[in-house]
Amino acid sequence: MAQSNPLDDEQEEQLMAIQAGDEIPDTQLWRMTKDGPKAVRSAEVLGAGKVVLFAVPGAFTPTCSDHHLPGFVLRADEIRAKGVDTIACLAVNDPFVMGAWGRARGAEDHVVMLSDGNGEFTRAVDLEMDGSGIGLGKRSRRYAAILEDGVVRSIFVEQGPGVEVSSAEAVLAAL
Repeated sequence: MAQSNPLDDEQEEQLMAIQAGDEIPDTQLWRMTKDGPKAVRSAEVLGAGKVVLFAVPGAFTPTCSDHHLPGFVLRADEIRAKGVDTIACLAVNDPFVMGAWGRARGAEDHVVMLSDGNGEFTRAVDLEMDGSGIGLGKRSRRYAAILEDGVVRSIFVEQGPGVEVSSAEAVLAAL
């Protein structure tokens, strides 16, 4: 009887994470409004039309603030010109932090800033990472996805540090 080679944890995680063809989960997220935090359902905010969703490990962190979010803010018009109805950024941060980060980076008119404060959506798509070693706790892995009517059409998960496959430029090329 032949033995199979066991997958390492990272390979196994990749096989279980949300993939093209999967429906996005319907979980509670938060969005900051002028009246304060507002609960929204992921299916409501991400499930209609063509959506570009990108997730980051943390608001105000160097790579997220200096590279990932700014790319989508700067290229929002180009992305929308490809038929995208919504561009959304998700992080496992509270809605106050996400609102402040969006204002600080000029994202308000370009990108919907979504708080997954309890990590429900992130766990449901199986893209959680453990940043406890650097004081972040449980967070989202860095990725981008193209969604159509709540179904993942393409997903780009970073395998290492930095912003490559999930950048605004990479998403634009995939659209």
